[in-house]
Amino acid sequence: MNIRYLIVSLVLVGFTTAYNINEKEVERILTTLSSDEMQGRSLGSEGLEKSASFIANEFKAIGLSTLESEESFRQNFNMNSISVEVDQVVINNLVLASSNYFFKISAEKIAWSNENLPTVEYIKSDDNFREKAGNAMSSSTDLLVIVSESHKEMFGRYQSYFSKPTMSFDKSTGNGPNVGFLLIDTERIEDVSIKLANVIDTTQLTNLVGVIEGKRSNEILLYSAHYDHLGTKNNAQGDSIYNGANDDASGVTAVIELARYFKSKGKPERTLMFVAFTAEEVGGYGSKYFSKQMNPDEIVAMFNIEMIGKESKEGLNSAWMTGWDKSNLGEILQENLGKVDFKFFQDPYPKQNLFYRSDNATLARLGVPAHSISTTQIDIDKDYHQLSDEVETLDITNITNTIKAIAVGSQGIIDGTQTPTRVDPSDVKN
Repeated sequence: MNIRYLIVSLVLVGFTTAYNINEKEVERILTTLSSDEMQGRSLGSEGLEKSASFIANEFKAIGLSTLESEESFRQNFNMNSISVEVDQVVINNLVLASSNYFFKISAEKIAWSNENLPTVEYIKSDDNFREKAGNAMSSSTDLLVIVSESHKEMFGRYQSYFSKPTMSFDKSTGNGPNVGFLLIDTERIEDVSIKLANVIDTTQLTNLVGVIEGKRSNEILLYSAHYDHLGTKNNAQGDSIYNGANDDASGVTAVIELARYFKSKGKPERTLMFVAFTAEEVGGYGSKYFSKQMNPDEIVAMFNIEMIGKESKEGLNSAWMTGWDKSNLGEILQENLGKVDFKFFQDPYPKQNLFYRSDNATLARLGVPAHSISTTQIDIDKDYHQLSDEVETLDITNITNTIKAIAVGSQGIIDGTQTPTRVDPSDVKN
């Protein structure tokens, strides 16, 4: 007999209670969410909206309820993207190219000239760029930092990062200092004309939230994943769509199938909530908004499901969980599996800081036993954040078994007979 078939068969025998989580449905949902039609599910795209509609329709077909505060499965909110628009940067009668400056400002507009020039500091060729740039960024007063062109490579890295728009739930640009970095070889500033402004673009974003109301309405078990991804690649030769099958259509598929499974079991003791977060790839803003609408003390546990499409480091029928030592949730999962041939183990990639790289971290900072479950060997996976992350690279059987393991492993928490220990917020980095 084929060894792989034997292993899968043994696992299925142990999962008889989760019989209606099946590969056919898993493949249907996964294929739809990661199809070219979804255009890589980037923020603001038509594809992301199609994905949201698909998830909402699945929740409706399952028979989930909406949040009491919402009229539909859509939890809409506004996100503001704040970016610096530069009109001109002239130093000593030389017009600087855009590659030679970046700004971190809080003012709505800035017009610096010889008459109102802020404090000028220099990062010279023999200075430690990281140290001096860090000190400038934490300044309490306005600064104009002149950087020697000998630091061009490091300057470019900082520019790439600090030139990205910042995201905010409100339109306030803040009251902090205004700091500009200019890459130019000069020891003296004689003539300055800098004009720039903060520009705010507002976009409506959407989480999808479905509920199975339990006997205990103020005790909630949360299953989540993010449905956004990277969109499309400009100037790509051939395929240009980041389909995101593993990241994280696999996780959303799990959330939908878990909702279908638990809905079929009748009214649970504790309330179950199923969430597809948006904006995870750009800073976790979907989960941040969601957490502001909830009482974290009422969330008993959070299973955030992230990239379960591939065989783990421990082999088939196993998954790892981030932040294993921050609560006893992992131990509960494994205990409830009993003799089932499936294992949950601790995150084998501690240097990757994966506990902080997904939506669970937002809730963990509030004390919730919030962890991410994954199977992917993130240190060697060649498809992570690549155009090649497609359904054909994934193991549908292993995904299905992982979903079943989460279902069986969390049953005691749902029944109210088990309650995981809380996370200590002081033990979670901001």
